[in-house]
Amino acid sequence: MNFIGYSMELLRLFDLLYRQLNRFPKDDALAYKQNGQWIRYSTAEFAAIVNRLSIGLRKAGIEKGDKIAIISPNRPEWNFADFAMQQLGAISIPMYPTITEQDYRYIFEDAGVKLIFVADKELLEKVRNATEGMPGITGIFTFDHIPEAAHWSTIASDGEGEDPAQLEPIKRSIRTEDLLTIIYTSGTTGRPKGVMLTHRNILSNTQSVANLFPGDIAEKGKAMSFLPICHIFERTAVYSYINIGLSVYYAESMETIGENLKEVQPDIFTTVPRLLEKVYDKIVAKGSGLKGVKKFLFFRALTLGNGYEPHKKYGWWYTTQLKIANKLIFSKWREALGGNIKMIVSGAAAMQPRLGRVFWAAQIPVCEAYGLTETSPGIAFTKPDPARVRVGTVGEVLEGVEVKIASDGEILVKGPNVMKGYYNKPDLTAEVIDVDGWFHTGDVGELLEGHFLKITDRKKEMFKTSGGKYIAPQPVENKFKESTLIEQIMVVGEGERFPAALIVPYFPALRDWCKTNGLAYTTDAAMLRHREILNLFQREVDKYNKNFAQYEKIKQFRLIPELWTIESNELTPTLKLKRKEIISKNETLIHEIYASEEAAPGVIEKGTDIK
Repeated sequence: MNFIGYSMELLRLFDLLYRQLNRFPKDDALAYKQNGQWIRYSTAEFAAIVNRLSIGLRKAGIEKGDKIAIISPNRPEWNFADFAMQQLGAISIPMYPTITEQDYRYIFEDAGVKLIFVADKELLEKVRNATEGMPGITGIFTFDHIPEAAHWSTIASDGEGEDPAQLEPIKRSIRTEDLLTIIYTSGTTGRPKGVMLTHRNILSNTQSVANLFPGDIAEKGKAMSFLPICHIFERTAVYSYINIGLSVYYAESMETIGENLKEVQPDIFTTVPRLLEKVYDKIVAKGSGLKGVKKFLFFRALTLGNGYEPHKKYGWWYTTQLKIANKLIFSKWREALGGNIKMIVSGAAAMQPRLGRVFWAAQIPVCEAYGLTETSPGIAFTKPDPARVRVGTVGEVLEGVEVKIASDGEILVKGPNVMKGYYNKPDLTAEVIDVDGWFHTGDVGELLEGHFLKITDRKKEMFKTSGGKYIAPQPVENKFKESTLIEQIMVVGEGERFPAALIVPYFPALRDWCKTNGLAYTTDAAMLRHREILNLFQREVDKYNKNFAQYEKIKQFRLIPELWTIESNELTPTLKLKRKEIISKNETLIHEIYASEEAAPGVIEKGTDIK
């Protein structure tokens, strides 16, 4: 497989736009769907809008170093605003549309935001409430047309007919080490911290991954984007697409991804493991509904895939069976993803190894990536070359990035991708970047074969039982999530006699099981108290416990009828568990688990006061 790469020196992120314009201008540099139609912007239109908006912002009094917030789902206007402020040396403050008004106000005040872009009416109201009585905000502009609200195009119209050459002296004054953005990490505890990233930080990442894309997608391929662009993972991905000439198509919403994939037929997209898990679970559920030979062939294909290692050579019989499985079964998986996928990049959380194996077996290359907001984000990346894939690792360390494993197993990183520091928090910066310049990731891992990085857990999430045994919850949770009956799980037990688990069932699969087994289904909460259901989950726990040492086995569990969500503040915007929040909300339930080791598995009822 051939891969692409470029040696052209880039100094600022906005240089990527003009590089595309000069080297491979596109008719569909950016696209999104509106009123049932795909609206496309060419590279030339993209650049022209950005220049008009830069001039308009300058006339509105925006200068180098000013802070501008963007609060919006993925859409071209996000890119227009981002590149326009870059050209002036203004600093972007991207924010999730899902956070609270209190969080908005905290970030506006901490960063010293001057101007705000928001997507729609709902966000406009939240921001108006958050900024009430706050001095220093010069304007709030919307991407949607909203009565009695200032539209972003009014700023761009001030640059209409103006010569963009007037921006050149300002652009030349912007250095590669200048601050580009402050990204407030949601974190799993406490107030968000502002991560300061420079042009060089993110550019180093876009350049180091440029040669990791399959060569046949450069300049003519399409990327689908649906992860929040305000998060560094998707944001750097979009810059990387622009860098190599991929068209960027924004999905309408998380609910329409399947439909949009079939429409656009992208070559690549980024995702988080949870979405791949849901795809896999739906596929398995459909397979379970098949009959006779079709069902046998489906699960035979699944068995072949679950044992597949991309870098290994297999004999004639296995290879033949896999070819048949790909023709009869896996081809339908590829069609569901648009039929043209050459690479999926999974990041932001650990992926179950069985997903990696089965997708690679299905000729759907799923490449894990690893990093943090503080590292722009890339540290390691899986190359979409079967010979360079080690399932269970996050790939090889990126070019230009140094990694070493500390004596306690923590992953330390040094390189041009490492942040400048936390905004207004030099003390916290000193806690994570040592005197020798090594950034302490907080992740525990190891290097396999000298260069394949494997993440084993979060250092701060590991806990010790009262017997002195350390438990790493993530490997246990990832293994248990292989169960088609388990939607979410969190391992608990710090300072206790044994590890236990809070489990949110996958209710569609549970309903199917009840139907198949003649068990009348009432409500989720009521079913989780049913003896047969408790026995069913006990069998699942017993099954997956076999993979762990005695001290790691889940001795007790409780079933939870409500999904942990971002809105309920139990998940971060990248779907990581907020462990302290979940423990706090389930304090009484957890206490019940440890009140008696012999206590029977139970359920917490919806609405029960557990504080």
